[in-house]
Amino acid sequence: MSAVSEFVAAAEKADPSLVGTEDKDKAEIAKLVGQTEAMVKDLPALDEKLTPLTYLYSNFPSSADVSLYAHLHPSLISASPSQHPNQPSLLRYFLQIQSLPAVQSAQSSLPNSFPSLDIDVSTLPVPERKAPAPKVKKEKKAAAAPTTAAGVAESVSGAVSAAVGAVTGAASSAAQTVKDAVVGAVPETAAAAGAPQEGGKKKEKKEKKEKPAKAQAVKEEPTGPLPSMIDMRVGKVLDVKRHPDADSLYVESIDVGEAEPRTVCSGLVKYMTEEEIRGATIIVICNLKPVTMRGVKSFAMLLCASSKDGKTEGGVEFVLPPAGSQPGEKIYFEGEKYENATPEPQLNPKKKVFETIQPGFITLDNLDAAWVDPETKSVHRIRTKDGVCKAKSFVGASLS
Repeated sequence: MSAVSEFVAAAEKADPSLVGTEDKDKAEIAKLVGQTEAMVKDLPALDEKLTPLTYLYSNFPSSADVSLYAHLHPSLISASPSQHPNQPSLLRYFLQIQSLPAVQSAQSSLPNSFPSLDIDVSTLPVPERKAPAPKVKKEKKAAAAPTTAAGVAESVSGAVSAAVGAVTGAASSAAQTVKDAVVGAVPETAAAAGAPQEGGKKKEKKEKKEKPAKAQAVKEEPTGPLPSMIDMRVGKVLDVKRHPDADSLYVESIDVGEAEPRTVCSGLVKYMTEEEIRGATIIVICNLKPVTMRGVKSFAMLLCASSKDGKTEGGVEFVLPPAGSQPGEKIYFEGEKYENATPEPQLNPKKKVFETIQPGFITLDNLDAAWVDPETKSVHRIRTKDGVCKAKSFVGASLS
C-alpha cells in the first residue's frame, strides 16, 4: 500500500462517511480518488478548477479530498511562502482539508506521513486580481454608394433582383441585409448625385474608429467578519474536573463529533458545579485558535449566557441546543446569507472575527438565542436543523 493510500485509509477509519453513503456517491468518489494524482501535475489548472469548489465531490468532504490533499502535500510543503499567492484557491482548499477532523486523526496515527502545513495567511501578500480583457467590436465595412441618380436606380433594381434570387440559395436573412444596405445608401447617394466628383473618382467615406471598451472594475467580495465564519457545534460533556493550577477554571472533555473528544478550559467554577456540567449537551465554538491556560491547552469554548444584571449578580447558564441534538451537529445562523456558508477552518486572531460578532449575541424575550446585525438590526436566530437554541431562563442576556 502506498503512503497516500495508507493515509486515506486512516482518514476513512476515523470518518467512514468519507467514502460516501449511497452506491452512486461511492462510485463517483472512488473514480475521483483515481484521478487525484494526475490533477497535481498542472497546479495552475487545478487552482482554476478549485476556485468555485469547496470539495471535489458534491458539498461534503470525501476520500477524494483526502487523496488530493496527500498528493498536493509535497508541492506545498516545499514551496516558499512567496509562491503561495500564485495559487490562492489551491492553498485555501489545502488548508481547509487539512483542518478536517478525519485528516488530523490520520496525521496523529501516521505522524511522519503528511504533517500539517503551518501558514499564517494574514502575512501573505494579497493576490493580484485582473479584470477580464475588454471585447472589441469588429467594424462594419461601409457599403459603396453609386454617384449618379441613374446609378441609384440601377443599384436598387440590381439589389432587389439579387435578393429574390438569393431566396433559393441562401438564408432569407442575407436578402434582408442587402435590402438594408441599399436603403441606407439611397438617401446619401441621391444628395451627392448632382455634383460630379473631382477626376471622376469616388470620395471614400471615412470610417469612425471604434473606441476601445472600458475594462469593468472587478467587484471585491466582502471580507469583513461574518457570523457564518464561526464554527459552532453541538457538544456533550463527557467529564469535568478542577484545573490543577487555576482555582477559577474547570477542565472538560467534550465530544463534538470528532474521532477524539476535545479538551476545553472554562471559567465556570463560580457559577456551576461539576454535577451540573457533567453530561450536559451544550454549544461549543470549535474554530478559535487553541490557547494554553495555566499549562493546559484548550481547544474550544463553551457558549454561555450571562444575566443582563451581570455575572456576579445574576449568574451564568449554558445556551442549550434543541432536545435530542447529537454531538457534532452543525449550529448556524438563520438567513439565506449564512445558513449554507462554510465556517473558517480556524479564526485568525488578528482579524478579531469572534470579538466583532459577539457583541450582537443576545437572548430574546422568548429565550431564543440570536445575533442582531448592528447595521441592519435584523435578527438571526441561532439554530440546528431541528430547532432554535435557547437559554434556560435569561432574557436579554449576552452570550460568550
